[in-house]
Amino acid sequence: MYKATNFPNPYKILMQSILVTGGAGFIGSNLVAALLKDKRVQLVRVLDNFATGFKKNIEEFIGHPKFEFFEGDIRDYDTCLKATQGIDLVSHQAALGSVPRSIKDPITTNAVNIDGTLNIFNAAVEKKVKRVVFAASSSTYGDSQGLPKVEHIIGKPMSPYAVTKYVNELYADVFARTFDFEYIGLRYFNVYGPKQDPNGAYAAVIPLFFKAAIEGKGPIINGDGSNSRDFTYVDNAVEANILGLFTDNAEAINKVYNIACGERTTLNELWQNIKTVTHCTADATHGPNRSGDIPHSLASIKKAQNLLGYNGKIKLKEGLERTFEFYNVF
Repeated sequence: MYKATNFPNPYKILMQSILVTGGAGFIGSNLVAALLKDKRVQLVRVLDNFATGFKKNIEEFIGHPKFEFFEGDIRDYDTCLKATQGIDLVSHQAALGSVPRSIKDPITTNAVNIDGTLNIFNAAVEKKVKRVVFAASSSTYGDSQGLPKVEHIIGKPMSPYAVTKYVNELYADVFARTFDFEYIGLRYFNVYGPKQDPNGAYAAVIPLFFKAAIEGKGPIINGDGSNSRDFTYVDNAVEANILGLFTDNAEAINKVYNIACGERTTLNELWQNIKTVTHCTADATHGPNRSGDIPHSLASIKKAQNLLGYNGKIKLKEGLERTFEFYNVF
């Protein structure tokens, strides 16, 4: 588990109250665990409606003296106002993920990801929150062909989900120019790890591969398996969030960052790695390419390293081993 106690306190106020939206979700619950151990934090409040998160992800925090849970939907503005009351910093993780889901239901994806995020941003302004760190997405790069991906060069979005995540960035920039509003956007690249749900129609590739391997089956790989991703272990995403929440580097504020490892792995290579970790002998089969998918993804993480002090040190081999430890007893 990522240890979030080694950074200097940038604020003169010793203890911070932090809201984590989507804190019962995969990334959110891992972040909450780290924040509760952080000596700079006096309160971690979670806002979640359990649309994609799970009560089991936050059960271990119930009764912790620094933990509060607020059940509600970010699409309701009054809920957002109540959740941000008395809060110093926000980590906005709540979203409706999945490219295929957004293609099937773009209206709900838009309502959660755009309307909900606008609600959080505006509530943060009303309640004088110091800073909002929000989950952006590598899907914003769209049809841009260049590798590695650098933050200032993007293409056209390839899915409704990608549109919503880019609009979040645009709103953050406008709010910073218009209001007393600080933000840091984190473009996640294929985050994986403990507490990521392997079940359901929109499960991500790594939990699906682990589920298949543990059951002794080969997964179905979309396309010929040559598509590649910069797979990012969840503790790296947690590290980025905590750095974003607490940085006192003025140059780092009001910017968007790639959060990844700077390494590219094809889906075929990923399955071979998971076969090695799990000792599975089954072979994968191949299906059609998935609509809206970006063929290749590789991040430059220099900006996050230089301005945030981001490390992203947990690479694929170690991340898969840690993830298998979780799924093997799940």
